[in-house]
Amino acid sequence: MNITEFAQYAGVSKAAVSRYFNGGYLSAEKRAQIEAAVEATGYRPSMQAQMLRTRRTRQVGVILPKLSSDSCPRMVEGIGSVLEESGYQLLLINTANDTKKELQALDTLRLHTVDGIILIAALYTPEHKTLLEHLHVPIVILGQNFPGCCSVYHDDAGAAQAATAHMLAKGRRAPGYIGVTLLDKCAGQQRRAGFEAALKAAGLPLHPERMAVAKFSQESGYEQAAKLLARNPHIDCLFCATDAIALGAMQYCREHGIRIPEDVMIASVGDSKVGRNAFVPLTSAHLHYKTAGRDAAALLMDLLADPHAVPRSQMLGFELMERESTGD
Repeated sequence: MNITEFAQYAGVSKAAVSRYFNGGYLSAEKRAQIEAAVEATGYRPSMQAQMLRTRRTRQVGVILPKLSSDSCPRMVEGIGSVLEESGYQLLLINTANDTKKELQALDTLRLHTVDGIILIAALYTPEHKTLLEHLHVPIVILGQNFPGCCSVYHDDAGAAQAATAHMLAKGRRAPGYIGVTLLDKCAGQQRRAGFEAALKAAGLPLHPERMAVAKFSQESGYEQAAKLLARNPHIDCLFCATDAIALGAMQYCREHGIRIPEDVMIASVGDSKVGRNAFVPLTSAHLHYKTAGRDAAALLMDLLADPHAVPRSQMLGFELMERESTGD
């Protein structure tokens, strides 16, 4: 059934049918007629016809690095709620932290039918920069501030500084650090900068031998905590860049008789469900991931309405959730 046949069946004009499916104004009587006809026939407008007419697919591509992480599903939930409200469908691509797959995904979406892209990524290479500069598709970067693109990101430095300062304020004077690669601007560079700022504010020197770099996993957190605490047994508090790393460090402490928080306080960033329910509940900075997703999608909707708008960035705050791992 095409739109002409459906309009005849419903007893209304084709224009009325078009307004109904595109959210336009209709009298209550005509809306009721069309709703009854939809119920009786199951009619839906052709997506291909709408695309040809409007040059819009009503689809947005979302590229994320790890579907199994705690943060990405929360961001996607926020994105999805705004897209649904705006009449868009979400196309999800999981790159499994593979930079090459991420670049391929950007290229695929650039060449295929999406109206816009939201990119959640950890590492940005020169290849990313080149591709983004020639994308010609509205895009919002979620999780990092990327010059030249619309961005929604978190105060990672502030969150790390607050978590570290909280432990130092309780009298700890031998802080340790387990971070991630500095190629990651937010979790790597910014959270390390926050840790260092807390030490400087407390008048404490930075000891590189008390610092380690882990991968984004609990297993790696365990391994790096083992090396760090064996090398520096006098560490009395430990800041970890992510909850997963902190949970690995906590497991190592548990297995080796290191009491939390009596011997070592531990704090991190992320406020994951697993951290909240750990054998010693984890003090962690809460980042507003779902809100970030909603804001990124809203920003993309603004770009679609005005493709020539000047790119703008938005930084979201945090809340330090104090729990038993720091003696709270």
